[in-house]
Amino acid sequence: MDYAKYMRRCLQLARLGCYYVAPNPMVGAVLVRDTPENGEEVLAEGWHERFGEGHAEVNCFRHAAETGITDFTGCTLFVSLEPCSHYGKTPPCAKLIIEKGVRKVVVGTLDPNPQVAGNGVRMLREAGIEVVTGVEEAACRELNKRFLCLHEKNRPYVVLKWAQTADGYMDGLRDVNDLSLRGKPLVISNSVTKQLVHQMRAENMAIMVGTRTALLDNPRLCTTRWSGRNPVRVVLDRHGVIPRDSKLFSADAETLVYTDTDYRHILSDLAARGIHSLMVEGGAQLLTTILESGIWDEIHLEVSPQQVGQGVKAPVLSCPMEEIMCIENHKIYKNVR
Repeated sequence: MDYAKYMRRCLQLARLGCYYVAPNPMVGAVLVRDTPENGEEVLAEGWHERFGEGHAEVNCFRHAAETGITDFTGCTLFVSLEPCSHYGKTPPCAKLIIEKGVRKVVVGTLDPNPQVAGNGVRMLREAGIEVVTGVEEAACRELNKRFLCLHEKNRPYVVLKWAQTADGYMDGLRDVNDLSLRGKPLVISNSVTKQLVHQMRAENMAIMVGTRTALLDNPRLCTTRWSGRNPVRVVLDRHGVIPRDSKLFSADAETLVYTDTDYRHILSDLAARGIHSLMVEGGAQLLTTILESGIWDEIHLEVSPQQVGQGVKAPVLSCPMEEIMCIENHKIYKNVR
């Protein structure tokens, strides 16, 4: 049996829950029966669709029941993340698998959540079920990098995003203290890259800006050009100067205000709230501070062909990183520290 083939299908299914399962992981499951008469046959599939609802394994068995399948003798269950072993919003999936009589379970990667952390695999093995782990593990970990970061590093996965001109400027010369110099922000993004930014907002649980961005742009920071939930808004306001009638405080998303600008403390507090990912869409000072701290995971950098000659200088990329993708003028880098 080609384990990798079925695990890749699990990953395809898992991605269907991308914008709705956080802070839970994205998980897919495939149930396969291999008999001498019929060979390998996919009996059912499922994925975790929404936070608080059935996990991938539950939905997979439900799918099987809907097609009249109740005997799982000789079946192998493929699942991209270790089945849970604890009671949360739903019963343990490991217990369900045991009750269904599946003979073998193939797992993509283990779950670092302290409530699971190998216990799901242990439960299955103690029940006499053969368990294979580590199939397509790198891809399974990449899919749930945000969830894994929260539980392995006790902080959100941090994504930095900004747009700059070809000559290195990210905004015009605007002044928060002078109404005549506030003006409109420099337009750098195009229609495609604007949509990519809103996709990022849907993929991450929280989005951060500083005081200057809040005062100059009065942004809502919502997801309007992509399907998905609005991120939690994280606002740095050390002196309490951001008006409470700003769009940041609209009722369409939760807003967290920090007067403490200790970046590490903020990440720790966000992690304690169960927020597994943070997109930083602030100004040059905030982005540079985080870059220099080294506590970031990805950079999404858009460089337009325009040149403006003056303005607010964009952060300088002098840290170790690897370019992993380029879409339009939008490049994605990973931290290699």
